Amino acid sequence: MTLLRKQSKDQLTHHASHDALTGLVNRREFESRAERLLSTVNRNEHAHALCFLDLDQFKIVNDSCGHVAGDELLKQLTAILEKVVRKRDTLARLGGDEFGVLMEHCSLEQARRLANAIQQAVNDFVFSWEKSIFKVGVSIGLVEINVQTRNLTELLKDADSACYMAKELGRNRTHVYHPQDEDLAKRSGEMQWVSRLNHALAENRFCIYAQAIEALNPGDKNHYELLIRKIGKDNEIIPPGAFLPAAERYDLISEIDKWMIETSFTMLKQNPDFLETVNFCSINLSGQSLSSMDALNFIILKIDELKIPAEKICFEITETAAISKLSTAMKFISTLKGLGCQFALDDFGSGLSSFGYLKNLKVDYLKIDGIFVKDILNDPIDHAMVKSINDIGHVMGMHTIAEFVENSETVEALKEIGVDYVQGYGVGKPRPLEELLNNHNVIPLKKMIA
Repeated sequence: MTLLRKQSKDQLTHHASHDALTGLVNRREFESRAERLLSTVNRNEHAHALCFLDLDQFKIVNDSCGHVAGDELLKQLTAILEKVVRKRDTLARLGGDEFGVLMEHCSLEQARRLANAIQQAVNDFVFSWEKSIFKVGVSIGLVEINVQTRNLTELLKDADSACYMAKELGRNRTHVYHPQDEDLAKRSGEMQWVSRLNHALAENRFCIYAQAIEALNPGDKNHYELLIRKIGKDNEIIPPGAFLPAAERYDLISEIDKWMIETSFTMLKQNPDFLETVNFCSINLSGQSLSSMDALNFIILKIDELKIPAEKICFEITETAAISKLSTAMKFISTLKGLGCQFALDDFGSGLSSFGYLKNLKVDYLKIDGIFVKDILNDPIDHAMVKSINDIGHVMGMHTIAEFVENSETVEALKEIGVDYVQGYGVGKPRPLEELLNNHNVIPLKKMIA
């Protein structure tokens, strides 16, 4: 193996196990290391511990200054956390504003002191962006790893439960897991989220945003991805990341999918002028809906009932959901494609085992994972990954869409590679679908769902 090939392989391996933004270990690698540690607890008497960290007030930075500011905050905070944890500890970014620390050979008391040191370091951190200054806190859930720890799933649930309790008790504190926490957290969480989301469904407290997906090939029509938002009690717009994880956890995601499908279909049907101008509009489907005959039948019913032109609808499914339920996903896709619907595979490439499954999934579009797109101007490995995905997609007769496109230079690089479509803040930010439709002199959303 040549030195260049070895370096390329090493970089690909690093991409698979590390977070692109912070450079920390990612969730998959963190869980793999925790699993290995669990396998040793019965063979020695060493104590270990695990922490879940959830930032407080991070949303304020994102909402007031944008995601670029939020990303910079996370990078700066990562540098601070790396100075606090011990060399043998595993610090990971688990997603969004959540971090994890795996503490090997660490008693519960030692772990508590370390958690307190982390909390103090975060409290001391001041983030400056342009003319604004922010302070964030952190809620920490701490759980001991010992012979009573049954498995990885239970360990992560316990840490999540402890973190939830830290938030419930006032935020910006450390809470050590106790067995009674789980039921309390579950009951409290279910009552809170089930009530909010059911109320939102009953009262139409959701709305739809649209983000443009721009064609790079002359003559191709643009299309839009439709995105759900929740309307808060003070009419504030709540992003999906704040409520969709809870909806999935408490089995409400399929009902939200149905709301999104029916409302989107109705808006598009009653606005044929807009529909005529676009190639299609895409709607995200959860893994729960993808494996549900009820969801499939609901979609078929609404297409027939509303007489929506099925070829104008594209359903986006994630690579993870499709692969985990491959046979069901294949049937789901085949049935709706038979009616004329199209399908896009979202976040493609993040698994690095993706190509082996792709020939079994008869999708029309590949959405190239943004972790490879963001840095193609500076990272030759990312550039090679995007080119490889694009080439394979085209060989298989699929169109490609690059996500997270943030500037015109990236657009030009993607055009040179031969990517078909681009999406991201450099192309267009999500905006209310109603606003987009009003530009076509069409029926307002409120009149349609009244």
